[in-house]
Amino acid sequence: MVIADMAPSVVAEVPAFTQLFAAKATPVQLAKGHVWLEGPVWLPAGVFICSDIGANTMFRFDGTTLVVWRTPSGQANGNTLDTEGRLITCQHAPHAVQRTEHDGSTTMLVDSFEQKPLNSPNDVVVKSDGSIWFTDPTYGLNGRQSQQAVCRVYRLDPLTRVLTAVCDTCEQPNGLCFSPDEKQLYIADSGLPHHVLVCSVNEGQSLGPTRLFATISPGVPDGIRCDPSGRLWVCAGDGVHVYAPDGSLLGRILLHSVVSNCCFGGKDGRTLYMTSIGNLWSMTLATNMAAKSAGHPP
Repeated sequence: MVIADMAPSVVAEVPAFTQLFAAKATPVQLAKGHVWLEGPVWLPAGVFICSDIGANTMFRFDGTTLVVWRTPSGQANGNTLDTEGRLITCQHAPHAVQRTEHDGSTTMLVDSFEQKPLNSPNDVVVKSDGSIWFTDPTYGLNGRQSQQAVCRVYRLDPLTRVLTAVCDTCEQPNGLCFSPDEKQLYIADSGLPHHVLVCSVNEGQSLGPTRLFATISPGVPDGIRCDPSGRLWVCAGDGVHVYAPDGSLLGRILLHSVVSNCCFGGKDGRTLYMTSIGNLWSMTLATNMAAKSAGHPP
């Protein structure tokens, strides 16, 4: 919940930060009272979808409130679109990554690595070559014993379905996104370091060593998004922190609440959606930021 008597606000570390938003724009609460909202995504059909992990349900926003879209959801968490506009979903309960086909049917893409169950796929992005990259921390094990030695970031080949571990040095890999040119991958490590890491993408299939991009406080980094100009939008313990490509902090959207994830959407690409624990927020942007090349196609 939002802390009493603390209205949402925008805090600029540099004056240009306020130019990212429409004139006089402020965060608007669209829905409240849910358990733990996550995985916001704007669908090609012009529909906003998000997950409620605790409610085991996926919701769509009907312009007034969130209404049930799919239940049970397999404790769906992160969502994105593939290069054909199909929904890709991380699921905690079956420790799987699922695809929703155009006819509404679902396909389980992967649920194991080296013949052992995955932990709990958390967040997911799709590269322009169709490969699916996702994180696999232990947050959603729900009493199950982990069968994996470490938490990893994985790459799923779109044609062969071969799953490759591309990073095994994060304590709890969480949100992730590509830079607009896909030459770098950002990873939110929500373990003890509270770091956002960045690494080079080698030939589109593997990663170089991780490097520190930013340390998040308060709270831990969760969902992250890269806009068309390469700015990184990081969900944190008090709102959304926005960084320049060089790692300098530009400003913050303060919701005074833990923000789990965000995405760009709306019919003109000028809406920032933010999931804050059990609440859904939006804010109007100055320009279209729903970049097709940033790993989360609109």
